[in-house]
Amino acid sequence: MSELLLLNGPNLGILGRREPEIYGTETLEDIERIVAREVAESGWKVVSRQYDCEGEMVRAVQDSYDAVGAIINPGALMIAGWSFRDALANYPRPWIEVHLSNVWARESFRHQSILGELASGVIFGLGAEGYRLAAQALLRRGVTG
Repeated sequence: MSELLLLNGPNLGILGRREPEIYGTETLEDIERIVAREVAESGWKVVSRQYDCEGEMVRAVQDSYDAVGAIINPGALMIAGWSFRDALANYPRPWIEVHLSNVWARESFRHQSILGELASGVIFGLGAEGYRLAAQALLRRGVTG
């Protein structure tokens, strides 16, 4: 069975409790179920990881070269996660960057991602729906393991 990496960064392990007016009420487990349902017919298995440390995020990417692709919400690492960026620059599979909130409607320091130019696509501001759309995009690309 082919694996799809679902990787979430710092502070995303407390979704549902973390500023629900910004990030919504869905938990990370809810998002995992949403993505798993979306890719179930393809035979893909979702491998979900969440880390609060950049080094662990780097290792997750490096350990997932055989995955069909990835959906990645880097959280604040989009702003200054340079070692994470280096790991993604070498990632051999398509991946989609996802953010729950519309970063353009927030503080100006959130308006640029150092990762976005490396991604196959970027989705901002659609809440948990963004993850489902990212899964659909990877499925439509016809990526295989």
